[in-house]
Amino acid sequence: MELTMENNTTSEEVLRAMVRERVHKMSRFYTHLFVYAIGLVIYLAKTYFGAPLNFIPFRYINCTFMYVWTFILVVQGLRLLVREKILDTRWEQKKINEIMEKEKKNNTNKWA
Repeated sequence: MELTMENNTTSEEVLRAMVRERVHKMSRFYTHLFVYAIGLVIYLAKTYFGAPLNFIPFRYINCTFMYVWTFILVVQGLRLLVREKILDTRWEQKKINEIMEKEKKNNTNKWA
């Protein structure tokens, strides 16, 4: 009986770690996307509207820099999309829900 309880606990911990990692990656992607949007606005203001943004950090935002940054952002987004859609993370979510339901049942039966 204790052996199965330990197995459930370790599998639950593993699933929680997987979820934590996925949420962390999504958070990093959205933060990166927000910073990219700010950089894109600065680039457009500098290039097309002639804004005088020639001091140190903005001086280096040019066309090549924006192409590389866009490529990196697209690759990061595709990695998240591939993991979500092609590798079907719904399975992970179903498994997490099953373990949480078992935990709830065990907790209610434990005190009854």
